[in-house]
Amino acid sequence: MSVSHHCKVVSSTGKVIPWSNEIRYLGIYIIGSREFKCSLDIAKKSFYRAANAILGKVGRHASQEVILQLVSSKCMPVLLYGLEACPLNKAAVNSLDFVINRFFMKLFKSNNIDIVKKCQEEFAFSLPSVLLAHRSEHFLVKYKDCDNVFCKLLLF
Repeated sequence: MSVSHHCKVVSSTGKVIPWSNEIRYLGIYIIGSREFKCSLDIAKKSFYRAANAILGKVGRHASQEVILQLVSSKCMPVLLYGLEACPLNKAAVNSLDFVINRFFMKLFKSNNIDIVKKCQEEFAFSLPSVLLAHRSEHFLVKYKDCDNVFCKLLLF
């Protein structure tokens, strides 16, 4: 639906509030949709930027183990920030896994997914799909145990 089909929203001071197809709220980009949907594009770009910065600084001098530890501690939080609270479909989660698989292909100079999977296994590097499953479960447990009245209302 194009912007011109929306009714104008006017603030209490009389200013027209423009429609947008995407907003940023607490670091999460929310897309205009019939259901709650997040955009992962900025998170993926930020991951690549941070990972490439690490490779640019220490790539020729550090071991792959050191690079992966830096990526795990500095870049994965950028990629996964706040997503444990967002309902992501399988395609979105797969797109996050793809980012990591591509990074491994670059780091280990191989386009063979079997080699990439073996490297991830050998270095005990978890894919975002695995990390998000654990983080989402932890988030829901904490949310369920929350004493906040608003949180209780949203549980059903």
